[in-house]
Amino acid sequence: MSANYPVLPIAGGVLARVFASVLAFFTQWLRAIARARKHRREANVLAGLDRNMLADIGITRSDLNDALSGSFWEDPTALLRERALERRLYRATSMRGTHVEYGFSRPRTDRPARHAV
Repeated sequence: MSANYPVLPIAGGVLARVFASVLAFFTQWLRAIARARKHRREANVLAGLDRNMLADIGITRSDLNDALSGSFWEDPTALLRERALERRLYRATSMRGTHVEYGFSRPRTDRPARHAV
């Protein structure tokens, strides 16, 4: 007596799961490529700005060169964001003892008078 086992429904389910996982892998890979291209385009737009506009953002031309010299998969905008935040934090901590608000400096009020009456 021989036993007849249903192989096709089991194999079909396994094949469907394999196909779904391969498809998910390729879609994730394509999304990563699209994301990397988008970040590169954004960094190239920043490279077209002049020095004064970059200074307003808080980055320099050398920051752009450093960011764009990385590999294709690295996000250049992340490095630019970090550099701009570092500069803002450094500027805020270095000016903490002075009377500077929003880029304008106030004259000191504790200085002695120039002329005595």
